[in-house]
Amino acid sequence: MNSYFASCPRGLEALLAEDIAGFGGQHVKIVGGGVMFAGEWPVCYAINLHSRLATRVLWRVAARGYVKEDDIYRLALDADWPSMFAATQTLRVDVTAIKSPLKSLDFVTLRVKDGICDRFRRDCNDVRPSIDTREPDVRVQAFLTERDCTLYVDTSGDPLWQRGLRQKTVEAPLKENLAAGILRLTGWQPGTPLFDPMCGSGTFLLEAAQIAHNMAPGARRSFAFERLRNFDAGIWRKLREAALAAEKPVAWAQIFGADIALQAVRAATANLDRAGLLEAVDLIQSDIAEVAAPAEGGILICNPPYGVRLEEQESLAAFYPQLASVLKKHFAGWTCHFFTADLRMPKLMRLTPSKKTPLYNGALECRLFEIRMVAGSNRKGAAAPMKNTGND
Repeated sequence: MNSYFASCPRGLEALLAEDIAGFGGQHVKIVGGGVMFAGEWPVCYAINLHSRLATRVLWRVAARGYVKEDDIYRLALDADWPSMFAATQTLRVDVTAIKSPLKSLDFVTLRVKDGICDRFRRDCNDVRPSIDTREPDVRVQAFLTERDCTLYVDTSGDPLWQRGLRQKTVEAPLKENLAAGILRLTGWQPGTPLFDPMCGSGTFLLEAAQIAHNMAPGARRSFAFERLRNFDAGIWRKLREAALAAEKPVAWAQIFGADIALQAVRAATANLDRAGLLEAVDLIQSDIAEVAAPAEGGILICNPPYGVRLEEQESLAAFYPQLASVLKKHFAGWTCHFFTADLRMPKLMRLTPSKKTPLYNGALECRLFEIRMVAGSNRKGAAAPMKNTGND
């Protein structure tokens, strides 16, 4: 049985742990930024194939305490790399650290590379992998704490949020696994109307449509585990074929999207079309200040602009009351969810959130605010005219 670490956006660890246990992972343990677990190779394959939340699945191959860089070199030299991949394959090494006393991570990276290549030279008649930092066959990751170094082989390759579906983007799109996690946190289920009134390039719409049609997010891409020596093509083929067979025929799924920017609507349309999911979604160009609710009730999900510069923050302070006015007027009976780094949002909207879930968009601390729009309640503020465009 192997040991693994699956990374994910911070704030989604508990949800990812539930999924990993469901895929057959054992000894599941939540840590900051991901989940540690154990399992045989079919479990690793299944998580790469089916997880909507993970960023990468890393195979733990060696670990030891260290004091200096030479200790890390020795750890890399002692690992049996030739049993994992071929000397003719290309390699990339990345190093991350938390509270490591070592001064240069670049030098640590070099020592890990030296250890791997020296092991190949020793065991493979002086043949060693060449380095390719852009599209390597194999990625090795070293993780340093204050006292310990752990070496991993990446089983995913391209990050798992790259579903292979979205080609066109607008400014500051959400990563797909974060969008999937946000959808999960809203409690949305297929069959319930879902509306993103600031849809950008359509990330929420794409993820929701895949969920509604039971599409495994990794069914149409390749993985790094396929290039390892112990890859079992038969098991992988059965898993992938089962996932494709479980997909539902594409049909209207009560998923709605809108954006004020024609460029964004065109991008979302192109992405949905490429994924074969355009029929499932209703897309329009519309200003959020003028949009009407597409159904009597449902889930509204929105990733509004954050407002980094002062003038943007001032514009948003005027926009939020207008948004609140639209919600009160048109969205009674809807549960509205706003993902934002602007923690002023509910106060400026003069609406009280029923939930505030901390999440991170990369290193940026955010909140997922849930606001339940009930007719006749929550009403405290007035509106101010403003137009804006979403980020997802």
